[in-house]
Amino acid sequence: MSPTPPQEPNKDDPNQRASHHTLALNPVVGLRRKDLLTSARMVMRLAWRHPVLSAKHVAQLGVELKNVLLGNSQLVPERDDRRFADPAWRENPLYRRYLQTYLAWRQELHAWIDDSSLTAEDTNRAHFVVNLLTEALAPTNSTMNPAALKRFFETGGKSALDGLGHLAKDLVRNGGMPSQVNMDAFEVGTNLGVTPGAVVFRNDVLEIIQYGASTEQVYERPLLVVPPQINKFYVFDLSPDKSLAAFCLRSQVQTFIISWRNPTKAQREWGLSTYIEALKEAVEVVSAITGCRDVNMLGACSGGITCSALLGHYAALGDPRVHSLTLLVSVLDTTMDTHVALFVDEQTLEAAKRRSYQAGVLEGRDLAKVFAWMRPNDLIWNYWVNNYLLGNEPPVFDILFWNNDTTRLPAAFHGDLIEMFKSNPLTRADALEVCGTPINLKKVTCDIYSLAGINDHITPWLSCYRSAQLFGGKVEFVLSSSGHIQSILNPPGNPKARYQTHSEMPAKAAEWQENASKHTDSWWLHWASWLGVRSGELKAASTTLGNTDYPAGEAAPGTYVHER
Repeated sequence: MSPTPPQEPNKDDPNQRASHHTLALNPVVGLRRKDLLTSARMVMRLAWRHPVLSAKHVAQLGVELKNVLLGNSQLVPERDDRRFADPAWRENPLYRRYLQTYLAWRQELHAWIDDSSLTAEDTNRAHFVVNLLTEALAPTNSTMNPAALKRFFETGGKSALDGLGHLAKDLVRNGGMPSQVNMDAFEVGTNLGVTPGAVVFRNDVLEIIQYGASTEQVYERPLLVVPPQINKFYVFDLSPDKSLAAFCLRSQVQTFIISWRNPTKAQREWGLSTYIEALKEAVEVVSAITGCRDVNMLGACSGGITCSALLGHYAALGDPRVHSLTLLVSVLDTTMDTHVALFVDEQTLEAAKRRSYQAGVLEGRDLAKVFAWMRPNDLIWNYWVNNYLLGNEPPVFDILFWNNDTTRLPAAFHGDLIEMFKSNPLTRADALEVCGTPINLKKVTCDIYSLAGINDHITPWLSCYRSAQLFGGKVEFVLSSSGHIQSILNPPGNPKARYQTHSEMPAKAAEWQENASKHTDSWWLHWASWLGVRSGELKAASTTLGNTDYPAGEAAPGTYVHER
């Protein structure tokens, strides 16, 4: 019996919008207070270094403000700016002028920067700093927000008291950041990560969770799923209607998922080679349990980087342990042009590496806080309004719970990722060495399934496309219509889900997209067919988990997922 199709996401829902910009892990984010202050000073110096230019834009602002005052301004918010959805911003003359004054000021500031003599790089940084300022000072963030005033009178002032209570709680418990989610509404193993399975192996670095078959027959070749190290594994088993693990089981795939240990400063020396050695042991265990000499693998985000390095290591050894690899929103070619890399330079990366080495780990919650300021409207001010001005409880949303349930990265591994970001070694033969072998991805000749999201702001699809071209085997590149995390959590049944495929991999991504075939529904169905062809023959499903050498231990989701 097929599951009930999931409800279509509401793009206007602020929580859905926030989930498009989850951390999900990019563990190399360059954003220091020093860099922001430097860019802010650069913007301020524009005023006195270019007085004529400044006077010109002040005059233009004055003209627009006159139009606002007289009711002649045509300024309106962007169509997808849901902050001003309340009718009062359009229908009330005072609120309309308040909004248009804000829009005029913001528009003129950006125009002033565009007209300056700053370099392209400094112009982008200046726009970023101005955005931080103007978004913080948006009329919707003040107590004059019409929705907040309505709520105040409807509740007899209770909403204001509730908002102050939420603010006090966040100051104490959440480092002064507005809570994105009610963390008390979920419990891993109770209403998240509930697909039946058991831990069949544990070492210092990882646990292997084997899931019980849900069909009478299964493919002989198993799937080993490798999540990102900065987030917990249950993104692949988030809830019954969004569980990739459950979908794989229904598709007759023997499914194993890695659950990484949450390291402390005692594990500061764990590096990329540490994780690869642990994965090699995991591959051996999965092969021993299933009786199959090789496995299919799936890696997401930084887990995809780890899997790719592992396959390069196997290729250098001439060891065909991995039959196929699926990469989800994974960037191996770190030439990126996004907000994530806006403030990244040699000094920033060295400072980040130095901080993590001093602490022993990179704290996931600190990284999440930095990343939130990359998307402040969706990840900060959205919740400022909801929690404090409206007095609402933080929302109940499983994706945001998972996103806030971060882990740490050991300093050595964080340093390895930073070095990879700096030197981009996977794009060159033998430029990276792991576990004593040089890595050349052109020697990786197994079949690759590479998924990217067209609306992904974290691992842009063009970067994913370039990354997929690094391998020497046959690549199936698929482009989902979703963002970063929605590209992974994409169960069948959404009538608006779309994806694109093309049997070839031309040199230019634009040519691939121009000739790609468009499909409806989820890419999961396409991937299941692709994976099934590479999973061997069907055989009777085992009624037990593990085997004599690796017996089933505690029930999924295991121990490591609960470590704080």
